[in-house]
Amino acid sequence: MSKLVIYNHGKDSIPWGEKPLALAEVAKRQGFEFISPDYQASNDPDWRVQQLLALDVSGYETIVLVGSSMGAYVSTVAAEIIKPKGLFLIAPAFYLPGYARTEFKPSTANIEVFHGWQDDVAPPENAWRFCREHHARLHILDADHRLLSILPTMATAFSRFLGDCAA
Repeated sequence: MSKLVIYNHGKDSIPWGEKPLALAEVAKRQGFEFISPDYQASNDPDWRVQQLLALDVSGYETIVLVGSSMGAYVSTVAAEIIKPKGLFLIAPAFYLPGYARTEFKPSTANIEVFHGWQDDVAPPENAWRFCREHHARLHILDADHRLLSILPTMATAFSRFLGDCAA
């Protein structure tokens, strides 16, 4: 396959939880291969960036990076080098203590962000700040950090997003 989605899970998440399973189904229907690396060996976001960058993605023409929470940070930092067709970010952990990067250059203009108003881990203001700086599409909905309550809405948006990336 020449189209790949790489899902990057959050700090306390697993590679194949509810979100990646739902998004993988969407990706497969759109003709994308879907992988979700296991980062559970370390909670260091920059170590996770290095693990992502170590993947051999040279055989793919279209790459889309997806990340949830810390995984959104990982996706965005790695995007500077991977140069994906798009970034789909879920409750991104931006501008938080312990994260080395506070400035991002994601090398794609196709960025979509989902965040919850009730997020008590990554403040919605941080997502708004990032989206304002990068002219990204932002959806802030009535949900908590995990965003499972809006997973069907997110999956529908992800399908459209992948269609745009593959065009």
